[in-house]
Order: sequence, then structure tokens, then C-alpha cells
Amino acid sequence: MHPRSAALSPTRLADMTSALRGHVERGELPGVVALVARGDTVHVDVLGTQGLVPSGPPMRRDSLFRLASMAKPITAVATLMLVEDGKLPLDGAVDPWLPELADRRVLRTPGGPLDDTVPAKRAITVRDLLTLRWGLGAVMARPGTHPIQRAMSEARVSPGFQALTDPPDEFMRRLGTLPLMHQPGERWSYHTGYEVLGVLVARASGMRFDDFLRERLFVPLGMKDTAFTVPAEKLDRLTTAYARDDTTGRLEAWDTPADSFWSRPPAFPSGGGQGGLVSTADDLLAFCRMLLGGGQSGHTRLLSSASVQEMLTDQIPEEQKAASPFFPGFWDASGWGFGGAVCTKPDGVSPTAGRYGWGGGYGPMFFIDPRQDLTAILLMQRRAQGPDDEALAMEFSKGAYRALAD
Repeated sequence: MHPRSAALSPTRLADMTSALRGHVERGELPGVVALVARGDTVHVDVLGTQGLVPSGPPMRRDSLFRLASMAKPITAVATLMLVEDGKLPLDGAVDPWLPELADRRVLRTPGGPLDDTVPAKRAITVRDLLTLRWGLGAVMARPGTHPIQRAMSEARVSPGFQALTDPPDEFMRRLGTLPLMHQPGERWSYHTGYEVLGVLVARASGMRFDDFLRERLFVPLGMKDTAFTVPAEKLDRLTTAYARDDTTGRLEAWDTPADSFWSRPPAFPSGGGQGGLVSTADDLLAFCRMLLGGGQSGHTRLLSSASVQEMLTDQIPEEQKAASPFFPGFWDASGWGFGGAVCTKPDGVSPTAGRYGWGGGYGPMFFIDPRQDLTAILLMQRRAQGPDDEALAMEFSKGAYRALAD
């Protein structure tokens, strides 16, 4: 771990700020909050407005952003807390808490008929869910191509941008009617495992998922603005979320503070980010610093250093990386820990392995690099719909590394 006085280059940070400002001035997004921290040095850019209107409120350092899948690492930490409490077995079956997932059937082929199945070779474990290898998730194919895609949609359990609408028990009941696509532990399938983990945390702890997160994680870390619901007195800080119109390319608002989904308690407190948490740059910095501190924040220990190390370690065997789930080359320099991606070798962003982080479908992303004591957080609210979104995150990430003082 680097000393808390490790430096960032003001000149290179100014270059990063200029690049981000260009995206805002060109109208590519209304505004952004970007944070880079190393040791005790914290640089924050607050650019643009919270919405694309001429008189829109200025962006603030404490503006609220929808995290989407960027919440997955938070769910992973909550799960590991219960493992350390002795309430969940990391490598034990989840059947006692999730009976809906007991005695699974598995499709003979992922694209085959729903009734062409074989028995699961073993039970689903907590580790399977954390590593997204429990057997079911997003199907990276044209919508409606596979019967399991249609079945997930009809059961209202499909991954997507829209919030899940059923309460947790009903979600699990519906999920339990479907076969798995893959044998437990044999293939990575994105997303759905983290919605299941939110339910698992609630059942194993005997608390609502949102209450558990608040009591065990958010309050101890001082994450005062992170929640599933934005109260009325904070709605003026909630950014507007946008999606590009496929025809015109213009940004169209799809969730605004005036009638936001996040102004009401959700039916399903999402562990994976469908609906999910809102947060701020400084709240997320507190979470990242806890991870960089090996599970400790100040005098408060939330996780053991061993659990954090396991979380930040690639869990996917090489033989399971033959097929790329998102785009060609996804696994070339990446793996998956608990809740986020792990850089496994130099990849054009970081010069060494070990970077850990993830992003969300509404635009935000973060990473930490324990070797450099580096945190980078980019918050925006433009739905990810193409390579431009990945390019902006890549540009920011490279800028954060360039800012490391020699």
C-alpha cells in the first residue's frame, strides 16, 4: 500500500478536466462528477448541469446518481459480511435460504427447448452467485432468439434497464420456475445472480436488504446519501437520466426528479442494480477507501483483509474464458472477482494487473488500484448504448493513471 501522501500531478489532472469539459460543452452529456484520489489527495471535477435544460440546476459535488450495476460490489461486501458472521457458507449450498433454487434442472443446450433438461450436477453455492456462475443470467444474443430469453421476460426476471417490479419472494418464485442455462460453477452469465444475492442477504440476516445495507455498511462508512429511495428534501440533487434516441441521436430524458422512480420505495430492493441504489461521489469514495484499506475504515473494520483480497481476485478459471460474454476479447486482460472486474495483466489502461471496478448501465463507473492506492470515480447519467460510452470511461481511466506523479 502506498503512503497516504502519494501525489497526483496537477498538470495532468487539468488535462483530464479539459477532456471531460469538452464532452459537456459538445452536448454529449449534461454534466459529470469525476473524482480521482490517491492517498490523502482528492481531486474532484464538477462540470455542467444536472439536466439538459438552459436553466437546469448546476451539477454539484453531492449530486445524486443512479448506480445501476455499479452497486454490485456493495452487494458483494454485504454477502461477505454474512459469511464472516457465520450466517452464510461461502462454498455451501444456498438451498436453506433459497429453496426456490433447490434441485435445479439445466438446459441440455442454452438455446434449446425449455423442456429439454438434465438434473443439476450439484447445488448452487454462495460463491457461484458472487462469481455469476450459478447458471442463469443475461443471454448475449438478439432478443427473443432463445426460448430461455422469452421465458425470463415473461416471468419478469430479465436483466434490463427497467426496475424489477415484483417483491423479492415473488421474484424468487418466478425465477424458480425456470431451468438454468448452465451447470452451476461452469459458465459466467451476467447480472441475475446479484439480484438473487440481495434476496439471500435479506433472508440470511433476517432484515430487509436496504436496512442491512444502511445499518452494516452505509452508516459505519458515513455514506449518508446512498439509498434505494431519494427523499423529497434531496430530489433537487437528483440528476436527470438520459437515453439516446436511436433515430436522431439526441438525448431524451427517461427519469427526471419531478416524477422519478427513485422518489418512491421500490418493490424490489435490487442487489444487482435494476432500479437499485443512488449515491454520490464522496459516498463512493468512502466505500472504495474501505476496500483499499483491506476492509477497514478509520477505526472501524467491516470486513477482514482476507475477504477483501478474495473479492479483488479473479475467480474465473481460464478454461471458462473461451467464450467472451459481452464482446470479443472481454476476457483477454480481465477476470471477475466478487462484484466487479479484475484486470489480470497490463491492458492499455493500467501498467500492471490488479485494478478492480465496474460500471452501470446508466453511465457511472469506478475502479480502485490497490498497488497505486488509486481510486477513480466517474458519475454521469447517460444510458450505455454503444461504443461511445465505453470510450468515455476508457478516456477517463487512462487520464486517472496519467495523473499519477512520477
